[in-house]
Amino acid sequence: MGGSSMAKGEALKAALEALRNSLPELKAILLVSNEGLAIAHVVTNGTDPNRVAAMAAAAATLGRRISATMSAGTLSEVSIQADEGALCVYSAGSKAMLAVLSPQGGNAGLIHLEARAAAKEIGDLF
Repeated sequence: MGGSSMAKGEALKAALEALRNSLPELKAILLVSNEGLAIAHVVTNGTDPNRVAAMAAAAATLGRRISATMSAGTLSEVSIQADEGALCVYSAGSKAMLAVLSPQGGNAGLIHLEARAAAKEIGDLF
């Protein structure tokens, strides 16, 4: 792996860790390829990152189809709320997405604020 690739990898990992440090209640943070592969992750609750990555990609694909059908423009994020938590998926450039799993009762406004900023930072690295 070349020096710039290693530097990019370290920057991606640093962005995930910074998000984890700012929102310690998150159960998982994943950088996911558009194909549904986990590129990097921080998982704290034993969740299978590969399974979450695949589900995040499926949610984003559905979101893109809905956005296109509604002529609403480019998809920026998808949120799924459930009784015990939420999955939020944010576009991170054209090649990847940032997925976060939050517990029920998490501060949705703060999660969105921090995760959107992290997704933009990550997208700028690609």
